[in-house]
Amino acid sequence: MKKRIVIIDYGLGNLRSVLRGIERAGAAPTITADPEVIASADGIVLPGVGAFREGMEMLGDLKQTVLTGNTPLLGICLGMQLLMDSSEEHGVHRGLGLVPGSVKRFPHVPGMKVPHMGWNTIRTDPGTPLFEGLREEEYVYFVHSYYAAAAPEHTLASTTYIHPFASAVNSNLTYGVQFHPEKSGAVGLKILENFIELIC
Repeated sequence: MKKRIVIIDYGLGNLRSVLRGIERAGAAPTITADPEVIASADGIVLPGVGAFREGMEMLGDLKQTVLTGNTPLLGICLGMQLLMDSSEEHGVHRGLGLVPGSVKRFPHVPGMKVPHMGWNTIRTDPGTPLFEGLREEEYVYFVHSYYAAAAPEHTLASTTYIHPFASAVNSNLTYGVQFHPEKSGAVGLKILENFIELIC
């Protein structure tokens, strides 16, 4: 039986492309905002494109009732940033607190464009199940103006743009990737397959 993956619909994110990516990875995804459906899922995906404060506001009651860290969870792009303790995007805002760390804006550097957009490498921690079967350096697709500052023990992969930042994080059953696996070709598909394999 295919594992049931819920993609949380909170009004932000490229839900259909994420759904297609998870389908190709071999799971049975559903897009929903129903807390009961989310609570019964084998795994949860929290996508997102947009601003941190708006994302937290749009999540509403799901912040307390669903995203507790008891179900395997993958945050993508803004979804990863929401997993952190806080963000300095347009003020200081509290995140879900599932992964220790904060979200910061890239500093202005002449000749370096923000947002960070396009293909860049991730350098992964060897032996990390989320990156099983991949090389220690792989190219993936990014679109973001803010980055996660996470402690080394919670950083699964790092990327350098202006300076090094955490491009994948983990704490217990919670994972996050700053890049878009659903837009990252065969590498992204393998990462989604690995997340599905992590689900008991």
